[in-house]
Amino acid sequence: MIEQFPLPILLAHRGDKLHAPENTLPAFKQAIEKGADGVELDVKLTADRHVIVLHDSTVDRTTDGKGRAASMTLEALRQLDAGRWFDKKFSGAKIPLIEEVFETVGRHKIINVELKNYSNPYNDLVMKVCESIKRHNNQEQIILSSFYSSNLKVAAQILPGVFRALLAVPGPAGLWARSFGFMFGDYQALHPHTSNTSREQVQRAHRLNRRVHVWTANTPEEVIRLRDWGLDGIMTDDPLMAVHALGRGDNGVK
Repeated sequence: MIEQFPLPILLAHRGDKLHAPENTLPAFKQAIEKGADGVELDVKLTADRHVIVLHDSTVDRTTDGKGRAASMTLEALRQLDAGRWFDKKFSGAKIPLIEEVFETVGRHKIINVELKNYSNPYNDLVMKVCESIKRHNNQEQIILSSFYSSNLKVAAQILPGVFRALLAVPGPAGLWARSFGFMFGDYQALHPHTSNTSREQVQRAHRLNRRVHVWTANTPEEVIRLRDWGLDGIMTDDPLMAVHALGRGDNGVK
């Protein structure tokens, strides 16, 4: 399914992040309405092993609560307001379960799930995410990404056909992932930062019959440059800007 979208695919980074509270259902819904080909999100486990959508290790920045998400139950997390901090019109938005995102986005868009168990890489996050994908029978629309190759290896064992992407941190620390780690790993795509992306890198990936999806492009000039380099996918905090930069028309959403 992912290969059916015109290139470059546009993925809304944590949803319509500039105009809605990140990683919430309103942010994902707005991104799709504005013409994104899909969304990118981050997942973690609660203390009682539910898969929630949250970027930070704590809830402090994006809710009205405090504390580490991994030490809180789903019931406690769902009592928090994840929208009012951004704008009072989003009051009442909750930290979503991954299943709720699946239902909100629907089956005809791409969902990039970053496996974000970096503080506890041996927990059950990958297994739980794969179980959810199996229940929803939506593997064809999913990209599983991670900075940890071990997460992607586990995912491949549970869901052999799932699309897997290796994330690379910016700068020298991500050099191994952008070169040897990617070239000799079992991945379908590399996800580098815009600061470490080049036309030559894209060409190398294409010679391996793999894709490059870059994060995060937030100006029209950057989007156009990446398109001209042959990027297969662009993640952005501003999907409507990217839609317009690529000349994909005005769907009436402002």
